Formats: sequence, C-alpha cells, structure tokens
Amino acid sequence: MVTALPRWLRPANRVVRFLTRLGLRLGTIHVLTVPGRRSGAPRPTPVSPLTVDGQRYVIAGLPDGDWARNVRAAGRGELAHGRRKQAVTLEEVREQQTRVDVMRAFPREVPHGVPMFVKLGLVSRADPDEFAAAADRVAVFRIRAS
Repeated sequence: MVTALPRWLRPANRVVRFLTRLGLRLGTIHVLTVPGRRSGAPRPTPVSPLTVDGQRYVIAGLPDGDWARNVRAAGRGELAHGRRKQAVTLEEVREQQTRVDVMRAFPREVPHGVPMFVKLGLVSRADPDEFAAAADRVAVFRIRAS
C-alpha cells in the first residue's frame, strides 16, 4: 500500500479550495475545514461525502493522514459546497458492517474518487466488493449537521 500522496495532490487541492471560495460547485467535492489538532488553525481539505442509508459519510484513504487526525481531535468542522457552508460534527465509524457498507457504495456514489484509492493501493479497480474488502484499511467518518 502507498503511504505517500501523489505530488500533484496539494496543488490540485489548492485549486479546488480556491474555486470553492469563488462559489463554484465541483460535483460531489466539498471542502471540509477542521481546526488543526496542535495549532487550532483552520485546515481545509477537499472531500467527497457520500450518503448510505440516509446518513452522510466521508472516507480517509490514509487513516493516519493529517486531516483524519485533525477530525479525530476536533470532532467538528465546517463543510462547504460552493458558497453553502454547514457546521458539522464528525464521528469515526467503528462498526465494521457500516464501514463495509460505506466502502461498497463509494465507487457508485463517488466514481471520480476511485482513481485515488487505486493510486493509494487500497483497490485495483472500481469493484464494490474490492472496496468493501478495504474497509479495515481506511477511516470512515459519519457527518452530522451541528
């Protein structure tokens, strides 16, 4: 499994954040801003929430990545889609079956996110069963409106 992010990801994230600040909606991509776990400074990152059984979730392909650790520490943040912003609470999902269900839905709900999971070595293709099998190698967070 790859533990380093692709070199192009940071510049691409900056572009997404800029376009979101302009009010543009980019498909399922939202910007999640959470306080940094040490500094408390706002830390924005693009994410693609998905809905499974009426609940919203977001997946961290690198469960020990900065944004996932910040979410665990803060438990709250702001989710922006275009100019629309919403205060949210985030809770890590521990129930294995829920994690499997969310991962199984990911390639259908967020097809543009599949290449990143392939690049990280979590899956080899957009197969729901393969995504479900990777549920124990990612972090899944439930999103609730605050």
